[in-house]
Order: sequence, then structure tokens, then C-alpha cells
Amino acid sequence: MCPDASGRDDADALHADALFDAAAAALAAHSTDQVLRGVLNGTSAGIVILDPRLRHLYANPAFTRMTGVPAADLLGRTLAEALPEVADRPDVQRQVLDDGQPREVVISGRTHADAPEDRRWWHCAYHRLTAEGGRVGLVGIMLEITEFRQQQHDLEQARHRLSLLDTAATRIGTTLDVDMTCAELADFIVPRLADLATVEVVPSDAPHGTATRPGALRLRRTALATIPTLTARAHAVGVTGEYVRHPAGSAVQRCVANGSPVLWRPGDDERPEAEHVAEYRAMGVHSLLVVPLTARGHTIGAMTLARAGLTPPFGEEDTVLAQDLAGRAAISVDNASRYARSQGIALELQRALLAEPGSPHPNLEMASRYLPSGTSAVVGGDWYETIRLPYGRTLLAMGDVMGHGIEAAVDMSNYRSILRYVAATDLPPHRILRQLDTLICEESEASRPATCLLALTDPARERCAYASAGHLPPALLGEDGGTELINVPGGPPLGTCFGGYELVTSPFRPGQVLLLYTDGLVERRGEDIDVSLARLADLKLPVAGDLDDLLDEVLRGLVPQAAEDDIAVLAARLRPRPGPDVVEPT
Repeated sequence: MCPDASGRDDADALHADALFDAAAAALAAHSTDQVLRGVLNGTSAGIVILDPRLRHLYANPAFTRMTGVPAADLLGRTLAEALPEVADRPDVQRQVLDDGQPREVVISGRTHADAPEDRRWWHCAYHRLTAEGGRVGLVGIMLEITEFRQQQHDLEQARHRLSLLDTAATRIGTTLDVDMTCAELADFIVPRLADLATVEVVPSDAPHGTATRPGALRLRRTALATIPTLTARAHAVGVTGEYVRHPAGSAVQRCVANGSPVLWRPGDDERPEAEHVAEYRAMGVHSLLVVPLTARGHTIGAMTLARAGLTPPFGEEDTVLAQDLAGRAAISVDNASRYARSQGIALELQRALLAEPGSPHPNLEMASRYLPSGTSAVVGGDWYETIRLPYGRTLLAMGDVMGHGIEAAVDMSNYRSILRYVAATDLPPHRILRQLDTLICEESEASRPATCLLALTDPARERCAYASAGHLPPALLGEDGGTELINVPGGPPLGTCFGGYELVTSPFRPGQVLLLYTDGLVERRGEDIDVSLARLADLKLPVAGDLDDLLDEVLRGLVPQAAEDDIAVLAARLRPRPGPDVVEPT
């Protein structure tokens, strides 16, 4: 037998040495019977002698202490008869009797003195006894390894838990989307830990501290997953996307309010959630575990796990594992929630700012679009502006603040405000950019760099003057359907403090449409910008109709279903000059 399995320490070794010394002394005195009895009775190992029918002929004191069965009750009976709670291995014992080959086996069970939840483990070795060429029985040696097996079990459980958590880290929270993250959590739980799992979170519009307030609790169900046999009935307890009201004192309400798991059985009808008892029983659910989703010290929701049919009820180890999974997943859910709030604030700010551009002169028709990214990127700093100037002129601006998020939207607002101030001085576009760059660089808190394109339309002269701070070239759509990209030298982006912008003037006649845009309209990941601009130049677009319809055609022709970046686009067209009897409004 392996010394590790015996669990003997140094004290046991010293005891064994003393027994051997005593045995040697007794043998020297020719007292063999006394020596044998001393060895059998003094050893800490349980020793039994069985007859060919596996009934006990002898059991030493150590064996009776291990099993809790007195020798008188054991003699003449098999172990299964004397102690039914122990899973004996008579098949192994008979094999040893048949072929004479010693064998070792591990058996387990409860003794008479053990509590129902207790379990012990023993390591047994059997040898055949022969006399005068015949089989007379077996000798069995038993060592208790309960502590060793418990440590081994705990270690295996810890390894399993860590392995599961490592796997969960790669499968939960792959996106910054709350519903998707919750769905990944539920799908991971089923069937690894439960037969049914639901995930519910505190609604984003709920006041702060709602989860811990007394009384009923309103949550939004973000995910539901079941094993195939429960799928048909799962709708009875709710569907994803709906808002669920949990009464005060219910398992979910108590779990969220206290921030601790709650184990509940559908048979506990006195609980407030008794309205679902019939549905749970119909599905064969016999055990439910509600675990809080807690992140950064705040409970943001709850996860309900259910087991049905022959699946064992939830135990302490299941609760610990579920808490570990919920704790890790809650961080991902909270990150997604924070991202959604930040994205929403930035998007609303940007839309609010873009919804208030200045009004152009009546002699200029204009339409615009702003489309947020369809990917996981945060909303950017795309912007446009129109500023009415004297003599029927209108200054059009298209810009793109580098970066994303609320900061980019705030900087966008700052650029627009300074532009309005500088444009009021009625400078040409290239000098406006120069002043704008200077003022931005003089601010105590430097803004993010931004590209910008200015187009000063002059309907009276049927021309347009351009200047660019690192922005993409404007496009001029002709009456023949062709598209011309106007070559405007691109100076440094605003906010870099380099200056150096050039003025370009070109005709802009009635019937033509001027198109200003940000890079999200044309650029594609991994594609050269010249290829992207050539795609725009190849467009054949009708310019005689409504400008909003024209922008729809541009977006359909250039933008995939999920745009990789935010898009701002502005179209402008000269209105026909009024007749001699018509007074143009000022």
C-alpha cells in the first residue's frame, strides 16, 4: 500500500517500530501466539479474517472502531449484512479467492455513528489464506483515508472551479452590449451548472439605489437559457426583454436587497413568488438558486438558476461556484452598462449640437445627415455648421474631432463656438482656419486635434472658396450626373499650432450640388484612401431632385449596413435667382 494513502505520520511509524521490536523479542522467547495477538490487536490498521463465504471470522479492535460495529455483531456475517451503509466490494474479494492474486480497493459509506451527510473512505487490501493446498479464506487490511480523500476532493473541486472561471472569462463579456453579455452568461451556465437560467438587471432609467430599497423590485429580464427538454415550457416563467416585478420578500427581491444568494424550493408556497410555483412544478423544477450580480460595491441585478428532474439539488459548492461566476460576469455587465450610458450621453449631446446649425441664406438650399457608427466604436466627434454672412454668402463647415466619446463631443462643441466667433469677422476661409487654430492653441486646456473643411459659397458670383485643415476634399456633383473631387491643399489639423492653410476658388453654378462629408462616408479599414475617394468619384447621381433624396442615394451607394465610423454629410445647392420683380429677403 502507498504510504500516502495510509495517512500515517511519524508517530505511527514509531508505533510500528515498537510493535516490530516487541514481536522480535517475543519470537526469541518462542511465544508466537502471543506475538501474533499483540500485532493484530495493537496495530492501527483494521484487520479481518473472512471465510470462503466472506463471513467474518475475526476482526481486530481497530476494525471495530473504524466501522462502529462490535465484534460480536460482525462475526459470522458479511460486511454488507453488518453495515449496509458501506459499499463493500464482494466481487473483488471473490476474485482474490479464485485466483489468489492480492488486490486493493477503495470502499466508502457511513458507519452507525456518522450523520446522514457524513461519508467515510477506506483503503482495503485482500490476500488469500491457504492451508494444506486448499482455500480457507481471506485476510483483509483496512486503512481509513477519509481525510486524504476529502483533501483530494476539495483540490479537484478547486481545480474544476478555476478551470470553469478561466473558460468563463473568455466567453462572457466579449462585447460592450448589456443584453449580449447577459445572454453569454446564461448560455454558459446552462447546462454546466443549471438546467434553466435567467438574468435580470436593474433598468438603466431606475433611480440610484432602487435595488436596495424595501418593497417590490422591478428588473428587466435580459437573458434566458434552458436545456432542450425545458425549452417548450420556459416561456411560462417569462421572456427576455420584458420587465419583471418581484414582490417584497420574494427570493429575487431579498437576494438583490441583501446582496447574498438565496436558495429556494418551489414547494415553499409561503414565499411571495408562489405565483410561479405551478409553472416550476410543471417543468419538474425542484431547486432554485438566486445569486446577486454585484460590481464595484453595487448590486446591479440577479441571476436565477433552476434544476429539474434527476439533477441533484443545489449544494454549498454550487452556490460558491455560482457566486464566483456571477461576480466575474457582473463586472462585464457593469462595464457594458457604463459604456451604454456614456454612448447615450455622447450621442444625445452630438445630436443636440448638430440639430442647431445656423441658417443659410435663402439663396442656398441645404440638407444634412448624421449617422452614428454601427459597430462597437464609441460615438465620434463629427460635426457640421452653416454660418450666414453678408452679401448673400454662406460659410459651410465640416469637421471631425479626433477620438471618440463624450470628450470628443465636447471638443466638437468648442470648435463650433470658436468658428462662429471667428467667422463673424468676415475673413476668407484660409484666414478663418488660421485664426481658429491660433485661438484653440491659446486655450489653457488644449482641445483634441480636428480636421476641418470650409466652403464659402457666393451665389452672386457663382463661385465657392475652399480651405482645408487636413480634411477630405469636397465633391461637386454636376448636372450630367458626374462627380468631381475638388483639389484643396490639406493643411495641418486644427489644434496642432502649425498653421499654413491655402485658399482655392472654383465655380459653383446653379444645378450643381456641393457635397461635404467626414471620412466615415468613404474610408474602409485596410483600404487605401485613394481607392475610397475613387468610389465616391464614380458615383452617378441625379442632382435635380430633392437634396434629402440625393443624400439617401449617396448613403446607399457608399455605406455598408454597419458603418465602421460615424458619418456626417452635408449637401448644398444654389437656388435659382429671383426674377426682376421679386425682392430677395435679407
